[in-house]
Amino acid sequence: MPITAIWCGRLLILIGILGYAWGWMNPPLSYTSLIPAVFGILLMVLGHVAVARDNLRKHLMHAAVMIGLIGFLASLAGLFRKGIPSGISAGVASQIAMAVVCLIFVILCVRSFIAARRDRVD
Repeated sequence: MPITAIWCGRLLILIGILGYAWGWMNPPLSYTSLIPAVFGILLMVLGHVAVARDNLRKHLMHAAVMIGLIGFLASLAGLFRKGIPSGISAGVASQIAMAVVCLIFVILCVRSFIAARRDRVD
């Protein structure tokens, strides 16, 4: 799972950078477009530390799935804060992409936790 955290983190960083670049080319520029990158950096750090410190892997991956869940819920809340979006702007596309990446990460983590629990019990 640490490798999955690292890759999902990379995707979120890419989403944040692309959103920021879009705002830079089509003003107004908003620093909030970098929010997915912040979540991505957190996931990447947790993934890299989990690879380096095997004794902390379980705790770090639980922290990573919490970051993913918070990212998913925050992006959904941002999408529907003012009602259902009428069009797909760069901000809406960025929030949708962040929600999808975070949701997939959470699902993969939960499946991995269930499989690890089964393996440990058997």
